[in-house]
Amino acid sequence: MQEVRWERFPLVGQHEQGRRWLQFTANIGRAPNTVDAYGRALQDYLTFCAGSRADAVTARADVIGAWIGEMRTRVNERGSACGLSDATVQQRVVAVRGFYDFLVEDQLRERNPVRRGQSGRRGKQPRQGLIRVAEEIPWIPDEVAWARILDAAQTDTLRNRLMLSLAYDGALRRQELVSLHIGDLEPAWKLIHIRAETTKSQRARTVAFGATSAHLLVAYLQDRTQAFGRVDGPLFLSTSRRNRGAGVGPSAWSKTVTALARRAEVPGLATHTLRHLRLTDLARAGWDIDEIAQYAGHRDLSTTLTYLHLSGRELAEKFHAASTSMHADQERRLAALAGMW
Repeated sequence: MQEVRWERFPLVGQHEQGRRWLQFTANIGRAPNTVDAYGRALQDYLTFCAGSRADAVTARADVIGAWIGEMRTRVNERGSACGLSDATVQQRVVAVRGFYDFLVEDQLRERNPVRRGQSGRRGKQPRQGLIRVAEEIPWIPDEVAWARILDAAQTDTLRNRLMLSLAYDGALRRQELVSLHIGDLEPAWKLIHIRAETTKSQRARTVAFGATSAHLLVAYLQDRTQAFGRVDGPLFLSTSRRNRGAGVGPSAWSKTVTALARRAEVPGLATHTLRHLRLTDLARAGWDIDEIAQYAGHRDLSTTLTYLHLSGRELAEKFHAASTSMHADQERRLAALAGMW
């Protein structure tokens, strides 16, 4: 049974059905970050129900609607009523929908009060879900911004430079990067084996790294052995006084990238940017959608399509094909000037 950190969601832990659902979610193998996000979402909903004197188990759609409205107009710590972002609201609504699915399956309710959207395929009437979220294309740095990032990274520690290089080469998520162990690397073949338990999709995969990462890895392992005398365990170790010798955590890597973004004057840089850039570069290099999906560890190909669109590969191919056709047509017309027709 996977342990759930109930201290983070006290109301969920005290709520019989909420506790059962979240423990069930953990037990069926959801990633720890997913369990944490679901727990925080249900904690928020139960807090709203308590303030509204509503029974979360028997609540109807009007309670769900009132909760969504409250999240959209919620006052933040600065005292302004800016509300939560649409993406955050949607994430929490999806989690609570899962909670009610669990209650329906357990025959504690007849219907789920959280309405689902409907695509309209196969003759069905389209139906809008409760939350409409604008789909934004991930930001990636252009060549100038990428050059500034790499220039700024040259003054960073050897460990951080290796983390940056491996994160890009392997299109690694933050959790995957900081969870790497020495045994996960196969230096002779320049391969990284990503363990299933460290991934968002719970699917193991293998990715590659290039010559620069290989050079940095050799140098870092030498420094690491001299500093810590260890040849196994987590690859990236902390050098801070408080956590010296412990594995680098996700928040530490986020702070490193934030500091790098500030030095490079590229505010859009985040830990996930390196993954976005790598997958887009693979699309630009001509990889097909299945190959990119396998490298990224995507379950849904619709997610992978983002990188094909972002790369502009299909658009460029169509444009050049059209340009070639138009050019040939104009050449035929211009040939009349030379008496060739």
